[in-house]
Amino acid sequence: MHYGQLLDEDRWKNVARLAYEKGVRTFLTSDVYGVGRGDQLLGEALADFDRDSYSLIALIGHDIYDGNRAGSRGYARFTNPDLRGPDGYEEYLLRATSKCAERFGTDHFDLVLLHNPDSIGYTSPDVWAAMRKLREKGLSENTGIAPGPANGFPIDMAYCLEHFHDDLSWAMIILNPLEPWPGRHMLPVASEFGVDVIARVVDYGGVFHDDVKPNHPFRDGDHRSYRPQGWIESGNERMEKMRPIAEKYGLTMLQLASIWDLSQNPVKSVAPTFIQEAGEDARRIEDKITEFANLPDVRLSAEEVEEIRQIGDNEGCMALKGASTRYEGIDPQPDQWPMRPDLESYAAKWHLNPAW
Repeated sequence: MHYGQLLDEDRWKNVARLAYEKGVRTFLTSDVYGVGRGDQLLGEALADFDRDSYSLIALIGHDIYDGNRAGSRGYARFTNPDLRGPDGYEEYLLRATSKCAERFGTDHFDLVLLHNPDSIGYTSPDVWAAMRKLREKGLSENTGIAPGPANGFPIDMAYCLEHFHDDLSWAMIILNPLEPWPGRHMLPVASEFGVDVIARVVDYGGVFHDDVKPNHPFRDGDHRSYRPQGWIESGNERMEKMRPIAEKYGLTMLQLASIWDLSQNPVKSVAPTFIQEAGEDARRIEDKITEFANLPDVRLSAEEVEEIRQIGDNEGCMALKGASTRYEGIDPQPDQWPMRPDLESYAAKWHLNPAW
């Protein structure tokens, strides 16, 4: 809805159907995507397929019902004290999940992820008790967490996974060969506490689709235009150094990126972004989905995983979101907050830099 060329609704739904027909069996939606319209479109697209034949994930957390949109920052998290206190968390999560399911046309999700939590979402037992209710009420088989919207939150995630892993069986993080940092630091934490990982933004803003090249045209409002200058040039240069490994296994570059993620424990699923890029010569989004659906069942060696990581190493390329000593003395914001003393031990335990 904010990237590349806009698809008309019929083509949008046909793209989702094509994914299913080609073998994709996991679909993800969020109530904040199109303020509910994304749920409805995906439900219409998949209506003719047996609900038990695919997994359905919902992301819940931005309050599109009682909150107000703050421009590009989006809607407030449901945990915002101006909206409700802890005694209202359960009611909100049950209501929001039920409405999301109703728009889609289902009575349950396979997984509900806490979407882009603030500092309260990472630390509050009341939040995770409320998430547990989604399972107890039959609205979801599993619950988990999806940090965002920007990259970061490693120390907060370490705290959250250790304290709430009984109610948190999945985590979705940014991880791809051109952005191994900081996501790779979450993998041992997730493994320690039995949490499976979905890797998102596997395509690195479209670069691994192999059609985002220098001087690429972006539509007005495309969020990728806010990335640092030179990211496409640098990304393509580093990707070319990985291409021999892709050729060794007969892989496209998107397939290599996906398999690089899946070759690392505990990554169990990958979620690229599929974009119909601008321009008459752009690859068709349908072709990208078909390419992804044909992902072969191969895995890279530990040495190849490390070689690719070193090529794509991005450590220190940005100021991460979440808890950091860089934010000392400021009031907590939705995406960044001061380092609390109780988090310092988690930073030390998992070798995470409090100043990131």
